[in-house]
This record gives sequence, C-alpha cells and structure tokens, in this order.
Amino acid sequence: MAKILNIETSTRVCSVALSIDGKVVAIEESHTQNSHAEQVTLFCGKVIKECGLTFKDLDAVAVSKGPGSYTGLRIGVSTAKGLCYGLEIPLISVSTLLSMALGINSNTTIEKDANTIICPMIDARRMEVYTALYSQQLEDIEPIEAKIIDEDSFKSYLENNNVIFGGDGAEKCKEALSESPNAIFLDDFHTSAAYLSQLAESKFNKGDFENTAYFEPYYLKDFVAGIPKVKGLRM
Repeated sequence: MAKILNIETSTRVCSVALSIDGKVVAIEESHTQNSHAEQVTLFCGKVIKECGLTFKDLDAVAVSKGPGSYTGLRIGVSTAKGLCYGLEIPLISVSTLLSMALGINSNTTIEKDANTIICPMIDARRMEVYTALYSQQLEDIEPIEAKIIDEDSFKSYLENNNVIFGGDGAEKCKEALSESPNAIFLDDFHTSAAYLSQLAESKFNKGDFENTAYFEPYYLKDFVAGIPKVKGLRM
C-alpha cells in the first residue's frame, strides 16, 4: 500500500492530504489567500502526525502541477521536490484541471447523464480562465487552454450536452454562460489535494515518476510581473 503525500497549491487554496492505497486518510486545507508559504510545510507535518506516521514512512510525494497561480505552483513544487530529495522518494505530478474534473465528477448532488461534460475552470484574469473539457471517464474532449469567456463560449457543446462547470474560474463566468439551460454550475467547488490521490496512486503503480531535478510546473502562460507602485511618483 503506497503512502503518498499530496500537495495542492495551484489556486488560493492551500491543501495537503495523506493517502494510503489511493484513499485519503488525513487532510488539512486553508482558503486564506497568499498563505501557501506559511502553511504548506505545516500541513504536511500535521497530516503525517495525525496518522501516527513519520516522513520516512512516505513512498512518494504528489503535487498539482498546474496550470494555475505562478507563485502557488512554485511553492507547491518546491516543497514537493525538497521532500523527495531529502527522503529519496519519487515525485509524482498531477494535472490540476484533470484532478478538478475528477472532483467535479465525483459530486453526487448533481444528476448526470451519458452525455454530461465536465469543465473545470481556474481563474486567470478578467474574463480569462484556464480550462479544458473532459468526459465522465476523464477522457480529453478539449485540451487545456487559456480561454476568454463570453456568451458564445462552449456553445456547440451546450446545445446538445449538459456541461458542469466548477472552480474559482467558473464563479466569475457564471453570468456569461447562464443563458443556456444546459450549463450547470457546481457552486463552492474548489481545488483540493484529496482529488490528487487516485490519480497519484495510479501513476505510482505504473512507475510514472518525474525527474525531480528538472521538473517544472505547467504554467501554460508566461509569468508577467506587475509594475510596483512608488509613492509620490507620477507618470
């Protein structure tokens, strides 16, 4: 039975879960923005201690690889790589949007049919989101992309299919897409390390590991730093 530490920091949520044989046995989460650097290592220690284990008992570390927040991804991946180096265990990466699709699909409060499509969304900026479309079997329908949302987005899919939208990107797109009766919004859905566990376990069993030294997050878009404001300076 693989003991895997799962780390999710791609959005404002900082989440760490310990899974054994693909099942979550302990989890710590915070929805406080910009808290990842302070909390992620603390959460790692908490979930391991809660189960009466030590870091040396871990078989692997899994991390949400993106797309998502540049800073959040850097913190999560750096933490995961540091643990893997120190413990000499493998690093597993999981697509953030794929793990979200698994989480959305596992929700039992929304009725689904054979044609239901899953659409996880991560807030990018303005009306742009990182998104993809998946079947209920988590097969790719549309690849991951940065997409600007308007009233015509996903029109061809919404004509004949129920599409379930979830994630912090879906919240801001709800008004633009709400005209379609086939658009279903999963309110209050957020990223979670819990959704990494099954995917990480599958990769562990296949020996699908990353090169710890060279692995980098999947940013999707180049990082653009904001211009710092200087008091008293007029342009």
